[in-house]
Amino acid sequence: MKIYDIIIIGGGQAGLSVGYFLKRSSLSYLILDNQKEAGGSWLKTWDSLKLFSPSTYSSLSGWAMPRGKNEYPSKSEFLAYLSAYEKRYDFAIQRQTDVFKVEKENGLFKTETNKGVFYSKTIVSATGTSGNPFIPEYPKSTTFSGIQLHSADYKNPDIFKGKKTLIIGGGNSGAQILAEVSKGTPTQWVTLKEPQFLPDDIDGRYLFNEATQKFLGKSKVKSENSHSISLANIVMVASVKEARSRNVLHAVRPFKEFYEHGVIWQDGTKERFDAIIWCTGFKANLKHIESLGVVENNKVETTYTRSIKEPNLWLVGYGNWTGFASATIYGVGKTARQTVKEIKETLSNSDS
Repeated sequence: MKIYDIIIIGGGQAGLSVGYFLKRSSLSYLILDNQKEAGGSWLKTWDSLKLFSPSTYSSLSGWAMPRGKNEYPSKSEFLAYLSAYEKRYDFAIQRQTDVFKVEKENGLFKTETNKGVFYSKTIVSATGTSGNPFIPEYPKSTTFSGIQLHSADYKNPDIFKGKKTLIIGGGNSGAQILAEVSKGTPTQWVTLKEPQFLPDDIDGRYLFNEATQKFLGKSKVKSENSHSISLANIVMVASVKEARSRNVLHAVRPFKEFYEHGVIWQDGTKERFDAIIWCTGFKANLKHIESLGVVENNKVETTYTRSIKEPNLWLVGYGNWTGFASATIYGVGKTARQTVKEIKETLSNSDS
């Protein structure tokens, strides 16, 4: 029976980042990924997606993403980069492997998959959030007879042409999808609060610089304009600027409930819609480790990325509770480096 030092669950940007730092060690590892090719959750994003940082700030550890034709990389350019990154470092990856459950057996982790059982001394969970899209509960949502889909399933605006569409949720996904869909059909945008747009000359690189300073404990929170710069703010990529020029970037607050043909606003007014696109984000995808008894309220209590209840389990890339900006391309490397350092120390102590 082969026993790995580390099993990494998930072959997206978080899993590859951990793999990169493991390449410098003599530890045995295997990345289990449920996709048939490189790309992780980026394979499921919409066709026209644009990253909101230049290529230099859309790079994983060790190798900068090559510059493309435009300042902000496209989905296809980033997928090509991830594929090349895998080949460059020759990671140990097993594809099309669905992880069903992780449990402890005789002091080891037993990972059950559709490709058999794997044993390891430690586990890194790096499944991210894309496998667990979130749609908030709204009264009578099941009565709506039109099209409903989450941004996780949105690819392009073709099926929405001529259909009055309600976009629910702010952030960069909501703004970019609204910008695209509104070219071919009437749209309305609903957000919990007024969307916050970054100035045209501020993009992801500034956000990630702030993340780096926070990681180092040097963030100047009181600096000028810092109150308006957040990872939750909308970056003015070209498509969003174009939508602004058409005067469609206006959001209203949530409606009261659904009815068969649309929604009922807070004042009781009914408005017909043919389709709803939920741009309401995701929750951590942690079902595979629930059997370890560490998941509470869809989170795991950690010290940085290390589980407190199960100290041989690390979680990388899920959001701020696993390190500030750790769910971003640029931010995940810092948490991956620290995670691998801790794993090496742990395994070294257990062997001595």
